[in-house]
Amino acid sequence: MARIAIEKEHNLSLKKAKEAAEKVAVDLKKRFELDYRWKGDAIEFARPGLEGKLHVGKEHVRLDCELGFMLSLLKPTIEN
Repeated sequence: MARIAIEKEHNLSLKKAKEAAEKVAVDLKKRFELDYRWKGDAIEFARPGLEGKLHVGKEHVRLDCELGFMLSLLKPTIEN
């Protein structure tokens, strides 16, 4: 399995950052049948071959995920 960890700073309030993260999660659910749920300040998501978390903080967001074998071949593309 391949791991991806990406962290980005933001200038939003925590509430606005969570709203933006929710919009992304809804879009990913529609496009890729990705199941997700909020757990505290993080969105946990999963689908066959992929699972991870999007942590939403006051000044940054961090994506941590594990890719199954087939998706691990796309790791460089996903990271970009």
